[in-house]
Formats: sequence, structure tokens, C-alpha cells
Amino acid sequence: MISLIKRAKTVAFLFMLLVIANAGSAQDATLTNITVSNTRDDLLLYLNLEGAFREEMQKAILSGVPATFLYFAKLNRVRNFWFDKDVADIEVAHTIKYDNLKKEFTVERSWKEDNPEVTKSFAEAKKWMTEVNSLKIIPLNRLEKDVQYQLRIKAEVSKKTLPLYLHYILFFVSLWDFETDWYAIDFIY
Repeated sequence: MISLIKRAKTVAFLFMLLVIANAGSAQDATLTNITVSNTRDDLLLYLNLEGAFREEMQKAILSGVPATFLYFAKLNRVRNFWFDKDVADIEVAHTIKYDNLKKEFTVERSWKEDNPEVTKSFAEAKKWMTEVNSLKIIPLNRLEKDVQYQLRIKAEVSKKTLPLYLHYILFFVSLWDFETDWYAIDFIY
């Protein structure tokens, strides 16, 4: 009888772990408005990340936990009957921090050369975190004319590494780690 109760408790515990794991991965974040464009000199990427700010994440950020959004872009030259050739591999990071004393958000974007942007508006800070505008992928002089290329893009959202092993104590923060699917755009230059 006691063995049956232990089994039932174990099954219930495993079921709860499974539900919690699925709740953390049931993110509907997607990349939208993906556009590849060019200037006279460079290939540029524009995109938006939608559905990234879940309630748990917003609460954690407002309590002072920094969050980082990583964007990955891989440009390949498509070759028939052979492996594609890697042309560019880019990773950029957007980090948001909230200062409780000043009541302001600081957003750092690794691909922007100017200083971090500061605002008191959470909506504006979220917009900065989820937009990529005019990201330089590669100079056009490195691309060959009339050749097919594929640009693959993905985003990951994860907590910034917390000091002194706080991520073990604040285990709930890991529930908002997720990544989007890879999105691919084929084009001929």
C-alpha cells in the first residue's frame, strides 16, 4: 500500500515537472516584418520580434533582473549538388536593465555604436528590444552577381547571467528562456 502511494506521488511529481517544462517552452514569439535590403555599399536586415515579453519576464525585469535578446543571422551562398558556403555569421545582443531608483530603462544594442538608450517608458524600451533596423550583414562587394544566397535568422531570449549563482536561487527566471524557429530568405544578388 505504501509502495502504491509512493508511486502515485512520483508520477504526480513527474507530471508537474512536465507541465512546468512545457509552460516554459510554450512561447509564441515569432520574427515578423523580415526584410533584406541594401544601400549602395551594404546588405541590410530589418525585423521585429513579437510575443517576446511574457508576464513573468516583465515582472522580473521590473524587479531589476536584466534580460538579453540574441539575434542570429547566417548568410550562405547556395550551391547546387554541394554544401552551401558560409559567407557571414552575425550575432547581436539587445540587453534591457531597469533602475528602480531612477525609474528608467537602459537598452544596449551591440550593433549600435552610440551610447545605450535610456527611457522611462517600458513600452519604448520593449520596442527597442524587439526591433532590428539597418543591421549590416555584409558589404556588397563581397557578394557575387547573379548568385543565389540564403539568409537565415533566429532570435533567442534568455536571462543575463546572474552573479553569485543567483540563477540557482531564482529558478523561475529560466521559465522565460526561449528561442524562435529559424526563418530563411532566399535571394539572388
